[in-house]
Amino acid sequence: MNATSQTLHGEAPDSVPVRSRYTILDRKAHRIGQYFAHWEALLALLLIAVFAANSVLLPNFLDAYNLADSTFNFSEKALIALPMALLIICREIDISVSGILALSSVAMGFAHHHGVPPQGLLFVALAMGSLCGCLNGVLVTRFALPSIVVTIGTVALFRGLASVILGDQAYTGYPPLLIDWGQGYFFDIVPRPFVILLVFCALFAVLLHATSWGRRIFAIGCNPGAARFSGVAVDRYRFALFVATGAMAGLAAWLLTGRIGSTRPNIAMGWELEVITMVILGGVSIAGGKGSIGGVLLAVLLLGMVTYGLALLNIPGVIMTIVVGILLLITIALPRLLNRKHTRK
Repeated sequence: MNATSQTLHGEAPDSVPVRSRYTILDRKAHRIGQYFAHWEALLALLLIAVFAANSVLLPNFLDAYNLADSTFNFSEKALIALPMALLIICREIDISVSGILALSSVAMGFAHHHGVPPQGLLFVALAMGSLCGCLNGVLVTRFALPSIVVTIGTVALFRGLASVILGDQAYTGYPPLLIDWGQGYFFDIVPRPFVILLVFCALFAVLLHATSWGRRIFAIGCNPGAARFSGVAVDRYRFALFVATGAMAGLAAWLLTGRIGSTRPNIAMGWELEVITMVILGGVSIAGGKGSIGGVLLAVLLLGMVTYGLALLNIPGVIMTIVVGILLLITIALPRLLNRKHTRK
């Protein structure tokens, strides 16, 4: 039956051939697959799924005060993850961040017990963190040593210095100003460390995605040799990023010390692996040259919601580590599988 006879019998002719309709559907499916192949889209989807599941399964999950307090568990780590993302984009890494944090906290305690006013403790922490980052940067850029080797050595150095200074003692009795910033709230509900995290997320996002600095960081990560021949001061950028990472570890030390109210040699033990997990889960390529601050923030929120939900279920920390590892593997594998499937088509 042709189109004319279809019209005579009251049936509308097909305006698009069958093959064309299938082509349009394939293109739409391809576009959807490309969308979900992006790290940020996958992380957003997983975040929504985790939030919805926790909301249904856990009666107290949606309590506003509980949700706000859950941000205390990841805000300091996320602050360190921001400059770490830029370092990894530049094909570098800093394993020493937890040691820098510990030594910065010890420096704060030492300064406080020797009469430094409360307003000066932040500058002590930032100065010590920046000094440690400067040491890492000099060893990597001036002596051309691999950053992973250098920072594995310096994390032992910084943690060892903190242990030697403290011994089996602890610094306590910090001023109320420090406690207020580590444990306090804005408007009696939003934790101050979380607000500081959001502010620095915006600053780092502008730096990476809207300035010439960001473009040069991506250029260094894609091809350091080509960037150097193009006139980019590669070593200067790497050095600055190591110093920035140390300074952010110092800021995290200031907030964490105020939150727990004491300084001990084992403070922030193992944080370096959690920080690196946040960055890699956020879509920053370990090979360099690729990543976004938005992806890192989504990964931070996703891990925060997962650990918060598991904590409400009284799940042991070992199980939390397993869940985080599985989540990381799924997020890494799924975009590649989707890309491989569309490439074959």
